[in-house]
Amino acid sequence: MPLTKEVKETVIGKYHRHDSDTGSPEVQIALLTKRILQLTEHLRSNKHDESSRRGLLKLVGQRRRLLVYLRSKDIATYQAIVEQLSLRYR
Repeated sequence: MPLTKEVKETVIGKYHRHDSDTGSPEVQIALLTKRILQLTEHLRSNKHDESSRRGLLKLVGQRRRLLVYLRSKDIATYQAIVEQLSLRYR
């Protein structure tokens, strides 16, 4: 199940750079994190859902690539976003 419009709006509102920003790495990482948490909860109750597990792994890889990009471009923003989202990255 995808994220609802209200959830997306609140996440974008919290992590955007300017009013019409919806695609910056910070926003994308925050949205992916929200979706990853949602899928993780789903897989806790549906252990044999291999399709969702594959989707989860794809989302985790995409978020990891965005974090590597953000770290190479702006280390301060990277550290702030990792701390705000409570991610386990160096």
